[in-house]
Amino acid sequence: MLLKKNIKVGKNKLLLFLLFLIFSFNHFYDLNSAEDINGTYTNLKVLDKISSKNILVKIKNGEEVKHKDLLIKSIKCKNSGFDDNPEIMAYIQVRDLTNKDKNNVFVFNNWMFSSSPSITPFDHPVYDIWLVGCN
Repeated sequence: MLLKKNIKVGKNKLLLFLLFLIFSFNHFYDLNSAEDINGTYTNLKVLDKISSKNILVKIKNGEEVKHKDLLIKSIKCKNSGFDDNPEIMAYIQVRDLTNKDKNNVFVFNNWMFSSSPSITPFDHPVYDIWLVGCN
């Protein structure tokens, strides 16, 4: 009789352990899926090199914003919550409106990283742009 009780207790412990494992995997999977957090707005600092003034520009992703002679569009912005200092990255397109070229090409069309802006630098004689954040 004692042996049957021990088997029942063992089955219950095994069932509880399996439920615990399933819950743990689901919780771990949810944390990993939230690792890259997409933002709806991109915050950029635009420095006017002539007047030495910088302005914070908040752009909704997918929309264009005209700032003086620049037309700035943010396609996507992501926060990676990987460590204590998350990496912020955004895909930015910038047009110079003073350029009257018929091609209407971008001055900048690439990913921008907040921690190291020198990876893909924005080169313009009058303006400097760097990524501040996503929200």
